[in-house]
Amino acid sequence: MNEDILFSSPEQVAQEQQRFIAKVYGWMAGALAITGLTAWLTASSEGMLQFIILNRGVFIFLIIAQLLLVGALAGWVSKMSSQVVTLIFVLYSVLTGFVFSALFLIYTSGSLATTFLITGGMFAVMSIYGWRTGNDLTKFGSLLFMALIGLIIASLVNLFLNSEMLYWITTYVGVFVFTGLIAYKTQNIKNLAGHLQEGSDEYNKSAVMGAFSLYLSFVNLFLMLLRIFGRRR
Repeated sequence: MNEDILFSSPEQVAQEQQRFIAKVYGWMAGALAITGLTAWLTASSEGMLQFIILNRGVFIFLIIAQLLLVGALAGWVSKMSSQVVTLIFVLYSVLTGFVFSALFLIYTSGSLATTFLITGGMFAVMSIYGWRTGNDLTKFGSLLFMALIGLIIASLVNLFLNSEMLYWITTYVGVFVFTGLIAYKTQNIKNLAGHLQEGSDEYNKSAVMGAFSLYLSFVNLFLMLLRIFGRRR
């Protein structure tokens, strides 16, 4: 814990928070760039598409690898160094790019770009709200995580039911959940900033984990909005 925060002026606290959130957003933006570039390069190569997307075994392996990386972070992040956490985040971003290359085969490039911009706009608005609001979003966040669990269960069930109604219900609920989580997570990151020793390994690790958390919300919001705004080829 950063003991200096006890003696810091409000201006100093605000500056610490701004530096921390800038680091978080920097890592998040870098990860999104890696994912987007990987997806575009993969989609531009017929050989890569055949190996990754048309090869069902490889595609399933990528999905499982992503889940294992998230599980590793969730279970052992406290024992990991900031360098290991960063490596896992970068690797996850690359794997996501490989998986997302399939989107270029399903949706038009224009609708992908438009949906990305819409997602970016919504992310910015909710981040600003989470940063500036004086309301405690803790209870709101707990409800959102409960809704997220329900959303995951409903989505898994619909894999077997293939219900169009349930598909659209999960879509709009998903937009609400991930939009709300962006504000909630942003406030948590802001509150965390003053309790870390700037420059320490824990500080750097927390910045990367904050970026990873926001990255997941951004990516999932993008996928939900793509269901609404995406134009199929």
